[in-house]
Amino acid sequence: MTIEAARSVLVVIPTLNEVRTIEGVVRSLRADPPAGTTVSIVVADGGSTDGTVELVQRMAAADPALRFLANPRRIQSAAVNLAVQCHGAEADVLVRCDAHAHYPAGFVRRLLDTLARTRAEAVVVPMDSSGTGCFQKAVAWVSNTWAGTGGSAHRGGRRSGFVDHGHHAAFQMAAFRRAGGYDESFTHNEDAELDCRQRSLGSKVYLDAEIRLGYEPRATVAGLARQYFAYGRGRSRTVRRHPHSMRARQLALPVHLVVSVVALALAAWWPLLLLWPLSYLAVLALTSASIAARERSLCGLLAGGAAAVMHVSWALGFLSGLAFVREAAWHPPPFRHSAPGGSR
Repeated sequence: MTIEAARSVLVVIPTLNEVRTIEGVVRSLRADPPAGTTVSIVVADGGSTDGTVELVQRMAAADPALRFLANPRRIQSAAVNLAVQCHGAEADVLVRCDAHAHYPAGFVRRLLDTLARTRAEAVVVPMDSSGTGCFQKAVAWVSNTWAGTGGSAHRGGRRSGFVDHGHHAAFQMAAFRRAGGYDESFTHNEDAELDCRQRSLGSKVYLDAEIRLGYEPRATVAGLARQYFAYGRGRSRTVRRHPHSMRARQLALPVHLVVSVVALALAAWWPLLLLWPLSYLAVLALTSASIAARERSLCGLLAGGAAAVMHVSWALGFLSGLAFVREAAWHPPPFRHSAPGGSR
């Protein structure tokens, strides 16, 4: 079935303790629906203990198009695969959403329009970060800059076009199945890994910069560090499974960390080596000052420190993955199994 004739959409929202946000997310996805298209929403929960399960079940009792699905494997990749397996048989398009993001009205309709207009197999979207507390605001502000993301197109990018990777939004269901779905051995970076397989199989990924999400980053130093350590560890697997996917901005972080440690260790003998880490600190200080001035907030002075936490944690995760996680290169098999999920 062509995307112009799509008549059924499956929206999957993985959750884990999202009672504060899930109702608003479902309501926003319901706003301004695509005409003539059946939209089903599946909330795949990984074992919430905060009331998310009970809330979604009450909502589903009043909305026949909303379903609750228990996800025993807990992780997001397994949630989407399981929802496709259980409820995606008739769907032409798969839409993946997050329970802690802010979606514009007409989100599903606009994704269908983009799939039809571009004839891409997948549509990805940019995220605009925002926060409430002082540190969270600093994380959000620096995440929307080059210093925070290294120029990643789907983090604050403003240009639409075909890309290697982005924040997942919509798939042609046939393409998602052909690629094999998400690899459930990945707890992080499963989206980038799937994009590598999709492109290797001839699928096109389109970034629509006009469809923008709101995202609230981690609000604590510890939470941010854990998140970026996991991101780096996941990316280390992806680049070994798909060597062509490595980008200079990603390699720069672990290289910078190693060079900085060596420079500090040898500075007693060669003081000029301190120029490397001192230059980095100067860039962070300049970033903090510029963001504080732009936002007219002293909270911006924390932006450089937040960027440092992101950089160092990501690099440590990447190096840890290289050292302790084995990974073989992926090669397209002679045929594909139709069911998503599982390791390849």
